[in-house]
Amino acid sequence: MLRGEDIGLDRPYLVAHERQQQQQQQRRRAPRRALWLAVHGIDTGPRLIHSVEAGA
Repeated sequence: MLRGEDIGLDRPYLVAHERQQQQQQQRRRAPRRALWLAVHGIDTGPRLIHSVEAGA
């Protein structure tokens, strides 16, 4: 028996949908991750402030 993962025939709209879901999850996790890091004393603050790169 062949599994779907073994065959290179994926429907492009399904692949695009899965990628979109992963990107949405990453966007939702970013603030939580920044808060968790801040609690542990790691600053991940903005890299750009008013279009000027902020130094660390």
